[in-house]
Amino acid sequence: MTTLFMLFWICMFLVFYTYIGYGIVLWMAVKVKELFSSQKVFELPEVLPEVTLFITAYNEEEMVDEKMANCLSLDYPRDKLHIFWVTDGSNDGTNERLANYQDVTIIFQPQRQGKSAAINRGMKSVTTPIVIFTDANTSINRKAVKEIVKAFTDSRTGCVAGEKRIVTEEKDVVSSGGEGAYWRYESALKDLDSRLCTAVGAAGELFAIRTSLFQEMREDTLLDDFVLSLQIAIKGYRIVYCRNAHATEQASLNMQEEEKRKVRIAAGGIQAIGRLWPLFNIFRYKCLSFQYISHRVLRWTITPVALLLLLPLNLFLLYPEAASVWLYQVFAAGQLLFYLLAVLGWILSKKSIRTKYLFIPYYFLFMNLNVFKGMAYLKNFRGLAVWEKAKRQ
Repeated sequence: MTTLFMLFWICMFLVFYTYIGYGIVLWMAVKVKELFSSQKVFELPEVLPEVTLFITAYNEEEMVDEKMANCLSLDYPRDKLHIFWVTDGSNDGTNERLANYQDVTIIFQPQRQGKSAAINRGMKSVTTPIVIFTDANTSINRKAVKEIVKAFTDSRTGCVAGEKRIVTEEKDVVSSGGEGAYWRYESALKDLDSRLCTAVGAAGELFAIRTSLFQEMREDTLLDDFVLSLQIAIKGYRIVYCRNAHATEQASLNMQEEEKRKVRIAAGGIQAIGRLWPLFNIFRYKCLSFQYISHRVLRWTITPVALLLLLPLNLFLLYPEAASVWLYQVFAAGQLLFYLLAVLGWILSKKSIRTKYLFIPYYFLFMNLNVFKGMAYLKNFRGLAVWEKAKRQ
C-alpha cells in the first residue's frame, strides 16, 4: 500500500507541476530576475536589413491571393523584403496564381517530400541575413517584420518566435474554443520563458532566424519549427518571444480535423526529444534544460501516463483504514467531476450545443489522449514527413 501512496503523489505532482506548477515557478523566477535587472528594450537599426519572407505551401491555390495581399501590406521597405514560396509537390493552381505577382521567388519540384525537406531545399537560395517563416493560411500583423528585426539587434538573439492567435467567435465549436484557450495559456508561458532565459521553441505560423545559423534538418523531421529553433538554442543563442509580432489563423474545422494536428504535434514532439538529446545535459545548458524538460518533455512523455494512472490510484486509496481518507475523497470527487464535465462537453459537441465552459476539460483530455495516438503513429512511422492538412473554419 505504501507503494500506491507514493505512486499516487508522484503522479499528482507531475500533473500539477506540468500544467500549473511550472507556470507558478516560472512567474516567480521572472519577478525575482526583473527586480535586479530591467528587461531590454529593442530599437530598430538605422539601416534596415534585407529580410526573406519564407512560405512553404502544398496545394494552397485558394489562399495565395489572400496571403500575398497580407505580405504586400507589411510595413517594411518593399525593396528589402524578399518573398519566397516553396511549393514542392503542388498540383493545383498554386504556382499559376503566384506567377501573377512580380518579385516573388517560386521554388518548385514535382516531387513532394514534406515540409522539412522543402525548407532545407529553399534555404539554399536565401541570401538575406534574416529569414522569417510563415504559413500560407496565416495572416501576420502589419508591424510584424519590424518588430522581429528589432529583436535581432541583440547579438545574442538567434531566433524570434512570434505569437500565434486563433480566431474565436461567440459561437465557436470546441476545436476553436479549446485551441484558443490553449494558445492563450501557451503564449503566457512562452513570454515568461523568454523573459527568464529563452523561449522553448517556436511555432511555424511565424518565427524568424539568423540565416547564418540555419542547420539542415533530417527530412523526416515532423516538427520542423520546434527542432530548427532549438538547434539554434543549443548553439548558445536565445529564442526571443515577440508578442508584438503575431500570426492569426482560423481554428480547425472540427475536433476530427484538430486531432490530425495534435497527433502530428505529439508524434513530432516525441521524435524531437530523441534528436535534441543534448538538452538533457542540465550541467551544460542549465536554465534552458530546466525549461525544456518542464515545458515540453514532461507533456510529451511522462505526464499523460501519470494522468491516466491518477484516478485508478486514487480509487484504490479510498479505504476506511487509510489516514486522511477524506483528502483522497476530495481528490477523487474533483477528478470525477472534471471527467464528467469533459464527457458532457463531448456529448454536447456531438449535438452541436456549444458551451465554452466545457471546452477546457474536454480539450485538455483530448490533448493528452492524442499523445498516446502520437506514440502509436511514431511506432509505425516510415520516414516520410508528409501530412494531410487539417481543414480550417
